Formats: sequence, structure tokens, C-alpha cells
Amino acid sequence: MPSISHIQVADSDITLSASLKTLGVTIDSTLTFNKHVNAICKSCNFHIRALKHIRSSLDEQSAKSVACSIVQSRLDYANSILFGISRQNIDKLQRIQNSLSRIVLGPASALMKHAQRLNTLHWLPIDFRIKFKIASLTHKILKSREPAYLFSLLHPYTPSRNLRSSSENLLSTPRIATKIGSRAFRYSAPVIWNSLPNELRSSQVSEHTFRSHLKTYLFKSAFPN
Repeated sequence: MPSISHIQVADSDITLSASLKTLGVTIDSTLTFNKHVNAICKSCNFHIRALKHIRSSLDEQSAKSVACSIVQSRLDYANSILFGISRQNIDKLQRIQNSLSRIVLGPASALMKHAQRLNTLHWLPIDFRIKFKIASLTHKILKSREPAYLFSLLHPYTPSRNLRSSSENLLSTPRIATKIGSRAFRYSAPVIWNSLPNELRSSQVSEHTFRSHLKTYLFKSAFPN
């Protein structure tokens, strides 16, 4: 907690808070996003229980559609800010998705492992969904150069000598001194972008096509077998 309780702006006292909520995201003073993750889990559990009550009246495709619209959408909302959060918080969100997959597939999936359920539903796990969001956003920014404030954070990698990597559409990764800094977009975007195969980074395709190819690549990475 901060050592001061308030600050003064334009002769007005502003009381400090341990967290605030803006655009549906709860931001705490230490940027752990613990409260935000807990809020997501609480909301998702409510809707999972509701889906469980009506699951017997739905076929699998309808149940999957409902699950994606009322639960997966909450897991995906603004999830790019969750890059680099604690493993504990990622695991909390993963348990939500695992529970959702069990409800959608019904009793027939009782003996399946969590990864098998997600594979069957063609759902990327939580950490891969975060990578998907950041990579998709990076591709969109590089292609459109908008928004300008994010485009200004991305810089092409230019080696000192003429190397093969010069033509691989890599991004320069800034030096980061703090753990918080390693979670910023200016760092996470180049790291994730550079980890993609060259054919993905270099392809001049539409956003829709890129996202399709990206999901295929991440899906194979998440479920190698």
C-alpha cells in the first residue's frame, strides 16, 4: 500500500485507492490483476452454473455457442493485459475454462482429460489465448499503422550486419529492467511476434486469414499430439 493516503491536484484532495475499475477491468495498485482475475472467475462461475441447469435441454453445438458467448467472451475480454501475470492467476482462469468444457461436452466427457476436452472443442488454453490476442493485435497494428500510439512502440529489428534475419520481419525487443516492464506491450508484442514462424510474420494477408493461420499454429503448439 502507498505510504500516503491522498494527493492534491488543483487544490483538491484526491484520495488514493488500492484499486479502480475502468472499462470493465479492475486495476490494482501493484498491477497483479488479482482482483480482476477474481472478478472474472466469479462472473464466469455464475454463468457456468446457469448453463449447467439448462444443459440437458441443449444439443452440444448450442451449448458450445452459449458457452462461448457468455463465458469465453469474459475470459477473452481485454486479456492482452494479462501477459506475464502470476501462474496462480492463469491457473484460476484455466480452471474456469476446464469447468466450462466439461459442462458443454456433458457426462460423456467424464473420463476425458482437460486437454482432451479443449482439443475436442477446438478451444485454445488461456495462456495461448493471451498470445493469440497480442499477436493478432500486433499484426493489425503493423499492417494498418494504427493506432499511432501503439505503432510507435513497435520497431523493426535491424541487425548491425546484413544477416538472414534482416528479411524475416522481426521486431526489436527493448531492454527491460523490471518485471513490470516485461509485461508492457512494447515488450510483450515483439517477444510473441518474434516467436512466430517466419511464414506467419512475413505473410501479407488479411487480418482474418492471419488470425486463422495463427490459431492453427497455436493450436498445434498447445496440443502437439
